[in-house]
Amino acid sequence: MASGHFSRFPAERVPQAPEDPLFGLMAAYRRDTSKSKVDLGIGAYRDDNAKPWILPVVRKADERLHKDPQLNHEYLPIAGLADFTSAAARLMLGAESAALKDKRVTSFQTISGTGAVHLGALFLSKFYRRPNDEPVFFSSPTWANHNQIFTNVGLPIKTYPYFSAETKGLDFSGMLDALQKAPEGSIVLLHACAHNPTGVDPTQDQWKEIARMIRSRAHFPFFDCAYQGFASGDLNRDAWAVRYFVEEGFELCIAQSFAKNFGLYGERAGCFHFVASPDTDAADTVGRIASQLAILQRSEISNPPRYGAQIASLILNDEKLFHEWEDNLRTMSGRIIDMRRALRRTLEELGTPGTWNHITDQIGMFSFTGLTEAQVLKLREESSIYMTKNGRISMAGLNSHNVEQVAKAISRVVQDTQ
Repeated sequence: MASGHFSRFPAERVPQAPEDPLFGLMAAYRRDTSKSKVDLGIGAYRDDNAKPWILPVVRKADERLHKDPQLNHEYLPIAGLADFTSAAARLMLGAESAALKDKRVTSFQTISGTGAVHLGALFLSKFYRRPNDEPVFFSSPTWANHNQIFTNVGLPIKTYPYFSAETKGLDFSGMLDALQKAPEGSIVLLHACAHNPTGVDPTQDQWKEIARMIRSRAHFPFFDCAYQGFASGDLNRDAWAVRYFVEEGFELCIAQSFAKNFGLYGERAGCFHFVASPDTDAADTVGRIASQLAILQRSEISNPPRYGAQIASLILNDEKLFHEWEDNLRTMSGRIIDMRRALRRTLEELGTPGTWNHITDQIGMFSFTGLTEAQVLKLREESSIYMTKNGRISMAGLNSHNVEQVAKAISRVVQDTQ
């Protein structure tokens, strides 16, 4: 053996990975010394002074938690805090859900929504029957991390049309056509509400058509729900698509995040739910699946973190705190709706080329502006306005102090690049 030190991981075996684009954008924003810089990249709520907002109800729950003499730092069970996961399932499926009453649901606490998507992907990679290596279908575009999560567990991915660059709305016919042509039994990932990154959601009638198509092709639906209550301000409205599929008897799974709607970004509170179809063996199916999910969870994180789940659980299980949380949700969603209206109105008053109704037609934290990558870079270089290169902006980054500044910069760049 040759003498001297060497690595068993040379560059040709372990190449340098590219920086995560979103976190790279955040780093560039922090380095910018401009006093008028604007961050429209990161998906986290900010108040009208561009500051993080701890929900008042979260502050109350936090204070109550710390006064609890039973507070401790013991391990949670593998499946997590039961009071939290059961309340999360009721929130997603509805308290009167037949699936819950029939005990057709198993729920696991996860490392926020990312962990829920990963746990579901890992389970499907091991146990979902794919005789012809059928891919997982995502919307085009989708949350960038979907691609990495599913490919990391060995599942091939493809996309179905979703966003229409022409209308800046939903390419509904393209989506249905792709789902119809997809190999029978494919896994289809769906955004439950406030589609990331486009902010474009199907109507309830369109969801019904999507469900009919998925059933006709025997596809398996996987819902990712990161914005329940945050999108429209109405928890039930934002859960409508998931509940409809469950009521229609689909077997499906759901990734649920509490980062956005509780503002618990760093506490990583989430849930993964598997819902069995309503057949005579449903209870047995759920029990077997829960046993395998427990093995997968144990091998990766052993058990989930306690703190964020306890905060969320207190609020979800206390009627008074729950109603206050709903008020907090309306505050956040309402401010974002106001910013959509202000941005659109100012762009139109400035005579900005193009149409801008899509700003108010879209919903949730993000808006797909239709700006090109060249226009995005020009905004960053000339005006210190930061957004992802595909033109997605976080509406939460806008406020009454900077929305006119942003609108003028966008208008100028669009006119200059016509």
